[in-house]
Amino acid sequence: MNIRNEGALDRLIRILIGEALLLAGFFWLWGIWQIIAYALGVIAVFTALSGFCLLYKLFGVSTNQNPLGKASKIFSFVLYLLIIILPVVGSYYSNFFTKKIFLEDYSKMNEPYKQTLFFTGQDKRQESKDNYQKLVLEYAIFSKKYSAFHPYVIRKDNQFNNDLEKVSQTITNLSDTVNTGNLKDAHLTLETVRPVFQDILKRNNFSMLAVSLVDFHDSMEVVIAAADKKDSAEVISAYVDADVKLKAVEAEANDSEIQTIRQKLEETLSLAKEGKADNLSAKAGELKSAFVKVYLKRG
Repeated sequence: MNIRNEGALDRLIRILIGEALLLAGFFWLWGIWQIIAYALGVIAVFTALSGFCLLYKLFGVSTNQNPLGKASKIFSFVLYLLIIILPVVGSYYSNFFTKKIFLEDYSKMNEPYKQTLFFTGQDKRQESKDNYQKLVLEYAIFSKKYSAFHPYVIRKDNQFNNDLEKVSQTITNLSDTVNTGNLKDAHLTLETVRPVFQDILKRNNFSMLAVSLVDFHDSMEVVIAAADKKDSAEVISAYVDADVKLKAVEAEANDSEIQTIRQKLEETLSLAKEGKADNLSAKAGELKSAFVKVYLKRG
């Protein structure tokens, strides 16, 4: 007796939705939303595999128009193939992008930290205060997000939240020192933050090259945006920061692929200096392609 009340398309949609929910729960969600995603994902996958939906039974509904025959066997093969392929592909890209987003968030927080560290070391009060305020804001955003949400790449790090709290206390306690106290003391205290995050990145298998690449990416995009506008002066101005960030990348690795990024950046600068604005966008596109090639493999 056939008890299936789900048709081929119905089951296919359920398997796609179910696996998407399970991947979302594992890689992208946390808290109550993670639990809900897991529960709905399991239900969707189970009903797709069995071909039976209890709610359909209760309401006398059926989408099963072709329960038997060769087409049904072919569909079953495709269905089970998807069960194998989708988790593998979805897991790879979910891990890649959650890691990428984490590094981008880290880089966004780390930039005002580096600036505050620099200006306190230079004993420049106003610049230190301005960047310290940005650091407090960006670190609060970063800490709030990742103290609750641990993407897969840091999920096994039991020390992570303690380190976040340690850094938070260090930054918060510096307010008076940065605003009115001895900036050299503030500089030395801020120096203690760097090894904490370096340790986080190392024990979670982040390469410093990946961190540097993400840092360079934001500056590179400013160069590319200026090139796309055919604004030579803005390209020359944006190059300064991109050059500094790319040097940090080169300090970690300087093989042929990294050298290609450098070559494309310098060629973009040369075109800007020569006033060849019409050629800027195409060259900037080459720069981005060179970067993406490296980042996808090693970022």
